[in-house]
Amino acid sequence: MQVTGTVLKLSDVSYRWPGRWAFSLTVPALTVKAGEAVLLLGESGSGKSTLLSLICGTIPPNEGAINIAGTDLAKLSGGVRDRFRAEQIGVIFQQFNLLPFGSVVDNVLLPLHFAPKRRKRAGDAVAEATNLCKALGLPRDIIYAKANKLSVGQQQRVAVARALIGQPPLIIADEPTSALDADSQATFLELLFAQTAAHNTSLLMVSHDQRLSKQFDRVVCMEDIAQVKRIAA
Repeated sequence: MQVTGTVLKLSDVSYRWPGRWAFSLTVPALTVKAGEAVLLLGESGSGKSTLLSLICGTIPPNEGAINIAGTDLAKLSGGVRDRFRAEQIGVIFQQFNLLPFGSVVDNVLLPLHFAPKRRKRAGDAVAEATNLCKALGLPRDIIYAKANKLSVGQQQRVAVARALIGQPPLIIADEPTSALDADSQATFLELLFAQTAAHNTSLLMVSHDQRLSKQFDRVVCMEDIAQVKRIAA
């Protein structure tokens, strides 16, 4: 079932990294609507990685609410947050993080092993994996090839299919185009947008490349939504 309205909402979120040379991140507000493609721009050290960790539930906020598809992550225990992330969030990592000796289909199906509701949404999971790979421009006969035998562009498309399978309402993409030239970036984003639009899936993509701005529904700059403070012990 598709999620409507606001898929992601942060309210008065703050987090402080521990340690002698710690820093704090404060985000008063951030929203992403259902089906919206949002580009989050920020330079190194602006807090992008910490913000993604908070949204994905790998670290809990010290204060505030992080609401995804109607659930406040801040109110969930660690194990429950992990299960919720597997069910509701698809992640495209900068380095893809594929299982090198697993096949394409093994890699695409991997999230479903940890998310029974998402697996149910996928229906015939192998068929959906095959259809996603085809829609992303991968040849049908590649689905049983080992991931370490693929080109970088093919690995990237497998990573996208893995994030999309089972129709999670939110996709987080962490600088997936940073190693691509302009033509490859455009092709990749066209394929990604087509697949997220097909299922009304929200996309929050992080980058430092302002040239991508015109291709998204909305652009958010870290300096406009977040405050980062260095704290010396």
